[in-house]
Amino acid sequence: MAGNTIGDVFRVTTWGESHGKTLGAVVDGCPAGLALSEADIQQALDRRRPSISVSSTTRRESDKVEILSGVFEGKTTGTPISLMIQNSDAKTSSYDELKDIFRPGQGDFSYLQKYGIRDWRGGGRASGRETAARVATGAIAEKVIAGAGMEVLAYTQAIGAIEIDRTTMSSGKDLRRKVRDNDLFCPDSLAAEAMEKKIATARKEGDSLGGVVEIIAWGCPAGLGEPVFDKMDADLAKALMSIGSVKAVEIGNGIALASLCGSQANDQMDKKGFKTNYAGGILAGITTGAEIILRAYCKPVPSIAKPQQTIDSRGKEQIIKIQGRHDACVLPRIVPVCEAMVCIVLADHLLRQKAISK
Repeated sequence: MAGNTIGDVFRVTTWGESHGKTLGAVVDGCPAGLALSEADIQQALDRRRPSISVSSTTRRESDKVEILSGVFEGKTTGTPISLMIQNSDAKTSSYDELKDIFRPGQGDFSYLQKYGIRDWRGGGRASGRETAARVATGAIAEKVIAGAGMEVLAYTQAIGAIEIDRTTMSSGKDLRRKVRDNDLFCPDSLAAEAMEKKIATARKEGDSLGGVVEIIAWGCPAGLGEPVFDKMDADLAKALMSIGSVKAVEIGNGIALASLCGSQANDQMDKKGFKTNYAGGILAGITTGAEIILRAYCKPVPSIAKPQQTIDSRGKEQIIKIQGRHDACVLPRIVPVCEAMVCIVLADHLLRQKAISK
């Protein structure tokens, strides 16, 4: 299986399956001398773990990370950093009845067509469980970019048809505090309450919900990104689209810009800098120094208890009702994953730029 690695200089490879013994990652290209401990990584992983909210699965993994290599006396050595996370609460028997049936919205059919074999235990490599390894490596990338003054924050913008009220939005440290104040990582407490109720209704009805994650990167210097195939916006979009639930990515005012005239869409400048930021901090694939603004649009969780029509591996039609431990809404689990992927891309481009300037 190819395609398990992202990055050019700061390279991340993840490995493992949902119901395997362990999962983990290898980070190559991390600079030497960076202060790093398991506790640093654990903080990020704890944000990704299921909460007790109505949105989350009842699978309870501790997600305790172990650093196996690349760190000595609390500092990175410049050699590959290997991370491991044990799977301790996998219940494979829950999938026995589904092993020959293609679950709607899942990768069962496409994986079998590609490889001729698939791990039916919780989706195997296609499971959202794989994202724990991404979050772990994202914590390392976050340290790399923090040294250059960059900060990334993701939060829930919408769940279902319920959106945050931007007129009440905070900024800076207060925004981060409000985002971390509730299980949905939503900066609008009133919207968060409404979202919780809607998720509860969906779960009661055997259904699920999708939504939108917004990501902001502050402090990114101008000049990061490559001008053709490795444009910053292209790499960020690819990183976010590589998350299983994400089906669309918007940068800046991207969708709205398609219906405007150039006179309305261009970010004009004066001696103080850009007067607007419709482009989301990226022009011609290269950062402008303005805030990078991204949105990841996530589909509803496909594992639902409502009856759905499908076929089995012999082509026989089946009606399937998926029971077991599943999220009713993926947003709270995806928010830290989006943060991690943006940090990884920014770290890679930062180190690429440093290599050029030497």
